[in-house]
Amino acid sequence: MEVILFQPEIPQNTGNIIRTCSVSGCRLVLVEPIGFSLTDRWLKRAGMDYMEEVSLSRIDDLERYLMEAQKPFTFFSSKADKIYTEFNYSQDHIFIFGSESKGLPGNLFEKWPDRFAKIPMMEGKRCLNLATSVGIAVYEAARQQGFRFSPS
Repeated sequence: MEVILFQPEIPQNTGNIIRTCSVSGCRLVLVEPIGFSLTDRWLKRAGMDYMEEVSLSRIDDLERYLMEAQKPFTFFSSKADKIYTEFNYSQDHIFIFGSESKGLPGNLFEKWPDRFAKIPMMEGKRCLNLATSVGIAVYEAARQQGFRFSPS
């Protein structure tokens, strides 16, 4: 499986997501521009020694990447209508999350409205922490696959 972070801004979140990717065998893709350096001390502190264990890459064009990947993918957004448990996830599934302050661009929703999932929350709340959301999605997919983890 693969986690894509669209223009992440907070190194601690990305560090925690690196940990989640490490223990679940997911690859991690960061969509430029990112709001910090990959040598940031907060990223390293949160990611600890897991960084070397994760396949990490950076891309510039998310739409092109998804079209070329030819794999199933799901966007996660608090603005979606379908709940994340209503989706079926495969071993090669791609999970896409927006930046902490801006989320995902509207053109993605216009192009792929049926591929947006939400994680339910209390009414009137803005959103969950990015790292928490990634963990929820990845582990729902792992549950659906019988927790058969494989390295990235």
